[in-house]
Amino acid sequence: MADATLQITHTMDPARAQALAVTLEIPAPTQALPPFFHQIYFWEALPNPRLGRDGHPALGESLMPDMGLPRRMWAGGRLQFHRDIQTGIPAEKTSVIESCAHKQGRTGPLAFVTARHEVRQNGQLCVTEWQDIVYREDPSPDQPAPPPPMASEGEVLLERSFSSTDVFRYSALTFNGHRIHYDLDYCRDVEGYSGLVVHGPLLAQVLMLLAKEALGELSEFSFRATAPLICPEVVQFMTDSQGNFWVRGPDGRQCMSASAKA
Repeated sequence: MADATLQITHTMDPARAQALAVTLEIPAPTQALPPFFHQIYFWEALPNPRLGRDGHPALGESLMPDMGLPRRMWAGGRLQFHRDIQTGIPAEKTSVIESCAHKQGRTGPLAFVTARHEVRQNGQLCVTEWQDIVYREDPSPDQPAPPPPMASEGEVLLERSFSSTDVFRYSALTFNGHRIHYDLDYCRDVEGYSGLVVHGPLLAQVLMLLAKEALGELSEFSFRATAPLICPEVVQFMTDSQGNFWVRGPDGRQCMSASAKA
């Protein structure tokens, strides 16, 4: 049974934020963290016996429940930004499970879990985040994957690829041990991907920085992963200049959709 509440306190080391900035190829932040940079803090380091086959905490360990399905992935999320998180000052992250549900999808049973995270610093609420996790069965070799949605046209804000080094660095900075980001045999043989998978939160991080550049300081941001991006595919980060943002893969598929408010 998962714990009802998880609390982690962390000193917001500026060197870690600088390392993420290098990975993202952006200027290093000074004192206030850019939006979503809190993802590289608040590590929950569990010993190997408490990890699952995918390298994440085993199903039912810590906060996330066992929903009876072996695969899990970050499907999307929503954030509210209340005030900046400052580097060099301790902050506390409190996490709870807000909802759990089973559903029947096109390719079989699914389960959805929503976790709510609140980050506070000096007793003040800085960020509220809802994280949506989807659980599913292992892929069947004789069942083709459903076709991904196709991205619409828009303004291209950034075009880049993510190398295996980029993916490794982001995994290290977020203490993310999921094997789809570094174990090619596991990607292909167990989870059915054609190669190493670029983190959905990494794509969301880039979109948030672009949204802040386009709109100013953000008050809200939501995103939904719609298709995996495989490194080193070239990807385009796009917008319609109306608060909508998305990620388009090299074949035109939509890898992520998002919306932002200043």
